[in-house]
Amino acid sequence: MSLTLPASRLRTQVASIIEGTGSSPAEARQVADNLVLANLSGHDSHGIGMVPRYVDAAAEGGLKPNSGVKVVLDTGALLTLDGQRGYGQIVGVQAMELGIARAKAHGSCIMTLGQAHHLGRIGHFAEMATAQGLVSMHFVNVLSRPVVAAWGGGDGRFGTNPCCIGIPLPGAEPFLLDFATSRVAQGKMRVAYNKGEKVAPGHLIDENGAPTDDPGVVVVPQSNGLFGALMTFGEHKGYGMAVACELLGGALTGGGTWHRPADTARTVLNGMLTVLIDPAKLGTQAAFETEARAFVDWLRQSPPGAGFDEVQIAGEPERKARAARERDGIWVDDATWSEIMAAGAKVGVRITSAD
Repeated sequence: MSLTLPASRLRTQVASIIEGTGSSPAEARQVADNLVLANLSGHDSHGIGMVPRYVDAAAEGGLKPNSGVKVVLDTGALLTLDGQRGYGQIVGVQAMELGIARAKAHGSCIMTLGQAHHLGRIGHFAEMATAQGLVSMHFVNVLSRPVVAAWGGGDGRFGTNPCCIGIPLPGAEPFLLDFATSRVAQGKMRVAYNKGEKVAPGHLIDENGAPTDDPGVVVVPQSNGLFGALMTFGEHKGYGMAVACELLGGALTGGGTWHRPADTARTVLNGMLTVLIDPAKLGTQAAFETEARAFVDWLRQSPPGAGFDEVQIAGEPERKARAARERDGIWVDDATWSEIMAAGAKVGVRITSAD
């Protein structure tokens, strides 16, 4: 069973629940718009299914509605920022606005953001940068229950630790690479579990460290009270990238790294190192535009391989999904919808599929 609902209705419903956590109407709407945009982009793992966790995190006190980003250090091209546990969809945007302004003024900006509540889809921040003609690189860690195993390890030791790179392309949509360093995002396992689906081999280990295809091992406690773990992509290479994201997004930002036993807290904190570059001030703008476009054109000239219709570049699947889902609606499984309705009830907001 499932529902297909228009994006406009979901924006309104989610905003009402977020406002119920104590957010101002403007903040609630911005958070809701961001979550629905993730669904529209095909990333349901970072979309409205996060609402129940946000409601619980606000009740715990780990998520603090109406908190803004705090400037700790500003030397122009260097920014150190504290998210003060505010909604990541708010403080992340505020941080990017500051960083973009500095990169436009100085040619580049290195920005750290610590103690932001769940930042959501990091590609959103890269889109902000590329819209201004900037290159952006983002390295993020996750302070929450450790759900990803170290290469050669048998339990979860860190988070899904995403990496994102945005590159503007002349006369075309940007290159937007946005990926978790686990083989799949934790949220995708929540979605699969709610849909009653199994996952492909090689993605998961169970609570005993053995391979499994059951996404529930990282969603709900198993018989011994423990959880399984996700595997990193690319074996030791993805593991190395995950560690780099922990060290850069967590240690370098001052936001902290994970090095303690898991708990049951619902709060999700992110640290993010962002590097912004303005090609116009680097002195390579003309060559950059010519060579970038030539390379992308060269890629597209490749004949499609078996099982494919064409060669795409990062960012294209998301843009296609947005057009289709804005037109046709957003699919929501019954389990996720029930969780969202229950989250609304916790803050005194009643929603139905007919609202």
